[in-house]
Amino acid sequence: MKSTMARRNFLKTAGAGALVGAGIAGGAPLARAAQTGASVNLSKRPRMLSSCCAYSYRELLTHGKMTVEEFILKAVELGVDAVDMTVYYLKSTEPAYLDSLRQLAYKNAVGFSGAACGASMVQADAAKREDALRQIKKWVDVTDRLGASHLRIFAGPLPEGATLQQATDWTVETMQAACGYAAEKGILLGLEDHFGVSQSADVCLEIMRRVNSPAAAINLDLTHFVPTPTQDGYAQIAACIPYATVAHVRDYFDDGKPLDIERVWRMFAEAGFKGYMAVEYDADSHGGEAAVTGVPKLLAKTRELCRKYSSV
Repeated sequence: MKSTMARRNFLKTAGAGALVGAGIAGGAPLARAAQTGASVNLSKRPRMLSSCCAYSYRELLTHGKMTVEEFILKAVELGVDAVDMTVYYLKSTEPAYLDSLRQLAYKNAVGFSGAACGASMVQADAAKREDALRQIKKWVDVTDRLGASHLRIFAGPLPEGATLQQATDWTVETMQAACGYAAEKGILLGLEDHFGVSQSADVCLEIMRRVNSPAAAINLDLTHFVPTPTQDGYAQIAACIPYATVAHVRDYFDDGKPLDIERVWRMFAEAGFKGYMAVEYDADSHGGEAAVTGVPKLLAKTRELCRKYSSV
């Protein structure tokens, strides 16, 4: 993960518009340079690996038609590098169960791109913020036990009667404390630009700067940013890439418009991104193709783009 200072320098020297406009003509020159032995600055060499979020198979996992163990083995079948252990589907947090998942994944050469915690940090009540912190710490421990190094967390929806600035302050307060705990275990906390106050790149970046911790990152969902008159979804993605540790992949924005997925990969490659591109399929919730066939198709595209624009 790049240092906070390096990311700040990036933001000063490369605006969002520059990143959006930048292209990698003719494919992946950085990858080609590596193949030909040309000298390449390693800090700028992209390294993107494929992953799949358990949420993609939520219907099967929720209704007992697929176990977490079967989901891990599904990654082998689909040729995925890693899986995101969405914690809602774990049947237990007992050490023996978590150890069994860790061993199963290792024996099948499947990595864990991370885990997830659903606690909301946007709480007006100090006691509720303390409870959110307690929950995050619990899932940091679970993440650590699984052998993963990344936990995605959420800010949350704006409470009635609260201002955006208040919500941002509450998130910063809770995330600072959570990062202190996570850093001791070598865990990164990735704030997801999910529904609510974090659907703005400006808010996400403010939180990152104010938390100011090497354990603070952005779990960059490609499709959730709300466009503004000055920044569309692509500009907001570009602005957050320097803080991103994991990206969530869908092929359409929240408003239903298709995502130019190759354009996004070029942006990540140009920024020298190193991390997981994790499919989080949910088209089946909106009348689209069923996960059993839709997930493999999106994963195949993800793997193809990782090979095209990455050094691996």
